[in-house]
Amino acid sequence: MAKQELFERSPVRAFDEVANGGLKAGELGLVTAKKGLGKTSVLVQFGMDTLLNNKQLVHVSFDQKSDNVISWYDGIFTEISKKKPLPNAADVKEQLNRNRTILNFNQDNFNLEKVVNTLNALKAGGIGVAGVVIDGVDFAKVKENDIQSVASYAKAAKVKVWISATSDSEDLEAQAPKAILPYFTAVVHLVASKATGTQVKILKMGKKGAIDSNLKLDSKTLLITNK
Repeated sequence: MAKQELFERSPVRAFDEVANGGLKAGELGLVTAKKGLGKTSVLVQFGMDTLLNNKQLVHVSFDQKSDNVISWYDGIFTEISKKKPLPNAADVKEQLNRNRTILNFNQDNFNLEKVVNTLNALKAGGIGVAGVVIDGVDFAKVKENDIQSVASYAKAAKVKVWISATSDSEDLEAQAPKAILPYFTAVVHLVASKATGTQVKILKMGKKGAIDSNLKLDSKTLLITNK
């Protein structure tokens, strides 16, 4: 019951509300921004949402150590649970952690195709993954067959996959190489604004394309919000 309450209070509900239900099983989503604007926070929120839905998650990081990743999840859990303190918060957190697998790779010698091989090995070992987040991808090192491999895996395994990468531009076409962009159902770009803080722009959501919204990141917690 506690996890269900937290799931309903997850900041991802605000995203899903404006994004036609958000990313579906078998689809790929992309989160981009300049460095330091909150890509990892958004990615962890999507990952935490999978965990709060009582499902298995794999978090792949190309640019952060496991300790840093764990700190992000701890922080997001704390912020979500603050609104209504749970008497058994420690137990709930332990349950979530049991469903989370963190993997660290160097993209110079471990491409996305190898990540998929690792995910398939986990599946063969009995880990029924429902969500995957891949943080810190350098698209200069990504080939179309890499993304094609991820897309094929997501569709076959019915897994949601969110990927983050750095991008300065607000144009959809600049978020990933032209050959790769069509593989993403959703593209979310974070933009700094002096007036409203960091805006969460939905540049692409399925066949609907771009979606106007008032989503942003809370300046203190970095949680997605529409307030």
